[in-house]
Amino acid sequence: MQSEVPDAFVPDQRAEDEENPPTVIAVASQKGGVGKTVTTVNLACRLAMAGYDVAVLDLEPQAQAGSALGVELTGDLIRRSLGLVLQHTVQNVPSAAVTEIMFDASEVLSQYEDAGKLFVIASEESTMTAAQNVFITQPFTATPTLRRMILSQLTGVVDCVIIDTPPAVSSLNALAIAASDYVLTLCNPEYQTVKGAFLLKPTVEAMAELTRGECTPSYLGSIFNISNPESKRTNQDVAIHNSMVRGGLLPFVTDIRKDTRISESYLHKRPAVVRYLKHAPGKQYTALVEEILERIGSPAPEWKVAAEWAESDVEAAEESVDA
Repeated sequence: MQSEVPDAFVPDQRAEDEENPPTVIAVASQKGGVGKTVTTVNLACRLAMAGYDVAVLDLEPQAQAGSALGVELTGDLIRRSLGLVLQHTVQNVPSAAVTEIMFDASEVLSQYEDAGKLFVIASEESTMTAAQNVFITQPFTATPTLRRMILSQLTGVVDCVIIDTPPAVSSLNALAIAASDYVLTLCNPEYQTVKGAFLLKPTVEAMAELTRGECTPSYLGSIFNISNPESKRTNQDVAIHNSMVRGGLLPFVTDIRKDTRISESYLHKRPAVVRYLKHAPGKQYTALVEEILERIGSPAPEWKVAAEWAESDVEAAEESVDA
C-alpha cells in the first residue's frame, strides 16, 4: 500500500547531494512526560513515509525512541550506543562513525512503497548516562560536538535528523539544542508543562552566543499535545493553550489529541502515524508535519500560529452536558 503524500511533502532535493547537510530538528522540553519520544518517532516516520531519508537520534538515556522502532541495545549491541561514541569523541579516543552504529529501521515502513529510509541512532542507559557525566566536566566549547558529528558524517546520508532529548536541563539537552537547526517544544493540558516550554525558548535563543556563532538553532514553535477534543475542553485547557499563544510560544494550529491508539502503538513497534495514517492520529501528525515544513520554508512573520481559544466555547459545551 502506498502512502497518500501531499505535494508539499515531496523532497525537492534528496540526501544524494553531498553538499546538502541534513535538516536537524530537536524535540525538547524541560519537563518530562509531555510526549517528546512519541512526537519524535511519529514526525520522523511521517517524513520518511513521504520519501525523505530520516534518522531518529536518541539522546535519552532511557532509550525509548529506539525501543519504539524496534531497536534495543542489549548484549554486544551496546558497543553501538551513541553514548559510547560521544564519550570517545570528546575524550579524543578513536571512535566508530555514526554511520557505523546506526540501525536501518526502514522495515517499519514496509507497507509504504515510496517511503524513504528510516534509521535509528540508538541510546543505552549506562553509556548515555556516562556520556552525560563526561560532558558535565567539559568546557562549553565541547557543546557543538554532536553538531559537528552530524554535519561531517550524515551529510549526503540523510535528509533529516530528529533528536529525542532528555526531560531536564542537562549537558545532553545542550548538545541536542546546539546540534539543531530547529527546536520544537511541547505542552500538555497541565500548567507545569507550559513552564518547561517557557524555560526552553531562551536557552535556544542563547545558544548562538554561547557557542560563539557555531551553533545557531531557531525556535520553531510549540505543540499542544495529548489535548482534549473541542467538545471536551475544560477551562484549564483553554487557559493553558492561551498562555502558549500570549507567551510567544508560537503554538502550531494542529494539536495532537488524546488517543489511546498513539500510546498503544508503542507496544507494536509501529508508531501511530504508520498504523493509523487514514485515521485521526495519522491525519493529525500529517497536518503537523505540513505545518513544520511550512515554517522551515518561510520567515517567521508569515507563519500560521494558533489563535486563542474562547472560554465561551467551553461554557457552551458544559451547559450542553448539564442539559
